[in-house]
Order: sequence, then C-alpha cells, then structure tokens
Amino acid sequence: MMQYLLVIALCLAAAFAHPGYRDFLPNGYSVPNPCGTGVWEAVGHYDPQHHTINKNRFGRAFAAAGHAWTRDLCMADSDADGKTNGAELGDPTCVWVKGGVPTGVASGHPGICEPVGSCLDGFECGCHGNQCVGK
Repeated sequence: MMQYLLVIALCLAAAFAHPGYRDFLPNGYSVPNPCGTGVWEAVGHYDPQHHTINKNRFGRAFAAAGHAWTRDLCMADSDADGKTNGAELGDPTCVWVKGGVPTGVASGHPGICEPVGSCLDGFECGCHGNQCVGK
C-alpha cells in the first residue's frame, strides 16, 4: 500500500512540475526575483522555487496561450505593472522564437507586479508553497 501511494505522489509531482516551460520563454532561466536576489525558477507560479497549483497571472495567461510564447502574450502586461511581458523578459519587439537568443536581458518578472505590492494584487514576498497566493 505504501509503495502504491509513493508512486501516485511521484506521478502527481511530475504532472504539476514543469521546469521545461522555461525553455518556451525568452530568458526563461534568468527571470529576476522581485523579492530578493537570484532568479525566479517557477515563472508562472507565486512561489519562486516551487511549482504550485496556484499560478500567477502570467502563468494563467501562458496556459491560456497553449504554453507558447505568442505575440499576444508578449504584448500583454499580465501583472499590470505598466511593462509588457516581452519588455520584462527581454523581448520588447516580440520577435523571439524558442531556441533563439532574446534581444535583451530579463529586467523584471511578468507575473509579479514590481515593486511588489504596488499593484494591490495581494501577493507578498516570503511565502512558501501553497501559501503563496495573489489575484
């Protein structure tokens, strides 16, 4: 019975964790962490390191776009901070294609409003796992 539960747990973890999605985003491996230093590994999630069920606004928009970097997703401002997703991820002209080199570096996070809290989205730094939420 215990082995059965372990197999189920591993399958669920694999189903909800998609670090490969960063390959589908310009500078997907170097999105700055607006809560401190380093990079935000789980770009579409509220927790910087963990892939949780709760997605940030960019994560929901990315899913709605079929997990693809589209011109519409690039031109959108998912976190409502006044900068397009493309500008924040180093593709301000929305010309990047998977496997290509972005025209710039990532300068912000497309799913976390910066400065944190300025958009009244309910997100706060310092949360962990499913405690990380926003609007």
